[in-house]
Amino acid sequence: MGRRIAPLTLDNLGDLPLPCRACVFWELDPVSARVAEESGKPELEKEGWISAVLLEWGSCGRVVYVDELPVGYVLYAPPAYVPRSSAFPTSPVSPDAVQLMVSRLLPGYQGQGIGRVLVQTVVKDVVGRGFKAIEAFGAAGRETPSCLLPADHLRAVGFKTVRPHHRYPRLRLEARTTLSWKGDVEVALERLLGGARGGPRKEPALRPF
Repeated sequence: MGRRIAPLTLDNLGDLPLPCRACVFWELDPVSARVAEESGKPELEKEGWISAVLLEWGSCGRVVYVDELPVGYVLYAPPAYVPRSSAFPTSPVSPDAVQLMVSRLLPGYQGQGIGRVLVQTVVKDVVGRGFKAIEAFGAAGRETPSCLLPADHLRAVGFKTVRPHHRYPRLRLEARTTLSWKGDVEVALERLLGGARGGPRKEPALRPF
């Protein structure tokens, strides 16, 4: 059974599940996102955003595969590339951090620690570029917007609240904390996905981590 984590590029952008392939919640400001959705071209806007970030900053995502079936992904970038980040009451993201925008796993692959492996992979990547942490806007309360990560899930993989809010707390994961986790990423992925089973590709509802 093949297992791997690959950088997100224009070549494998189509491996993101359909709801996420056409989502520009983070990539555009609220007005531009609404215009893109009304024009029926959000996929093109998403592709344009990925292309620009790749050219100017570099890798901004990871995709997890099991037997070549994409089972999850994570998207991240410095806040300067994330227009929506300035719209939150707990903005801005700290200048020494990269923003974790969204992370999703297919339902059959949750609860195995894969979300933690994805986060560890992101931190190792951004540390090499001179950043000290990753931050995210969490969602608290009964209703969680689909493009936001629940604050409880973020805390479960090691994030700590740095600016509280009753709906949208900002949380932070220090690089030194993540890099101290035991086990290499590849070894952890082998262990975590060892019992997973791939299947026909579907478009199920995604869940955080």
